Amino acid sequence: MPNPYQGVALNAPDPASLLPLTPLTYHVLLALADADRHGYGIIKEVEERTDGKMELETGTLYAAIKRMRDEQLIEVVPRSERPPDEDRRRRTYRLTLLGTRVLEAESQRLARLLGIAVEKKVLPFAPA
Repeated sequence: MPNPYQGVALNAPDPASLLPLTPLTYHVLLALADADRHGYGIIKEVEERTDGKMELETGTLYAAIKRMRDEQLIEVVPRSERPPDEDRRRRTYRLTLLGTRVLEAESQRLARLLGIAVEKKVLPFAPA
């Protein structure tokens, strides 16, 4: 059974202290919310979810990945936990517990903002 605290230091920051997230960070964390992915998989997921409006350059993505790893938001999936047929040259990433908490906190923050926009009739209704 996986350790739910794997990848989270005992002195991990409060998720709210890392907010607001940049759109790039938010989209990468969202891409990893439902599946472990390698860099190219993250790029394709973000492009698909944004209808092509956000096209990530490889260098931009890997700089963001390094920063998110340093912040303990994501981690590399050990080779022993990856499918045996996966290309060994690729690194696969996943959310840490802290990354999940930060993603949840940012999503709640954005939902509150959306609620205010609906309340002020900037938007006619809350999208489903």
